[in-house]
Amino acid sequence: MGYGGRWLEAARGVLGRIETTQMDAIASAAQLAADAIAAGGMAHLFGTGHSRIPVEEMFPRYGSYPGFHPMAELSMTFHTQVTGANGQRQAMFIERTPGLAEVILSNFVFQPTDVMVVFSASGTTAVPIEIAMGARERGMPVVAVTAVEHSMAGPSQHHSGTRLLDHADVVIDLCVPVGDAAVRLDGLDTPVGPLSTVANAAIVNEIKVQAAALLLERDHLPPVITSSAVVGSDRSADLFAGAYAEHARRLARTLAPDGPDPKATP
Repeated sequence: MGYGGRWLEAARGVLGRIETTQMDAIASAAQLAADAIAAGGMAHLFGTGHSRIPVEEMFPRYGSYPGFHPMAELSMTFHTQVTGANGQRQAMFIERTPGLAEVILSNFVFQPTDVMVVFSASGTTAVPIEIAMGARERGMPVVAVTAVEHSMAGPSQHHSGTRLLDHADVVIDLCVPVGDAAVRLDGLDTPVGPLSTVANAAIVNEIKVQAAALLLERDHLPPVITSSAVVGSDRSADLFAGAYAEHARRLARTLAPDGPDPKATP
């Protein structure tokens, strides 16, 4: 007993550290996203494992808008079956597979005005690292959202020995402890209660709001989807229709017309 509120206290601490140490990096990421969206392009979002959560948090959600392109490969992000077919062992194996990132990227045509945001708490597995490397090779700036202390605590699992943060123009630190979980219980040698999800959600929504303000100043903000409880059912439906149409228009320019190059398959 006596552990009530311990995780909430730890979460408040993480959010406070983000606010005091990461706002410049977040502002830089928001500027890159706003520039990409204003230019008619996209801010692409990629994450494996539970780093899929901030990808979905950015768009589509109430209070969000098109211009953000969520990229989540189910083979590396579908965890609810845990064991057996489509299990966690396979997902963890796949995200360590060199060469897969290039196959994923080959499905798309990216513009130099686009930006790639890669989420990985560890920042040490092959696929997120190579997504960042491939984005840079295509001329895009890269934003890495990662747990710096955790990432530096152990060796990289990539053959280059590098980490995600080594391939980023902007690094946003999740500010979570090594191992992510926050609460130590008496008699238990493993901590409980991870923090990276709340940190990721805070960071992406801060980026979303700041980018929206920048786009509004330029009169380039796409439709912001909103509940009917806020604007009424007709207006809400119109906003959703407009946002989906705008997303489809941008995505149509991004999809590679001929699909991935078979030669890119490892």
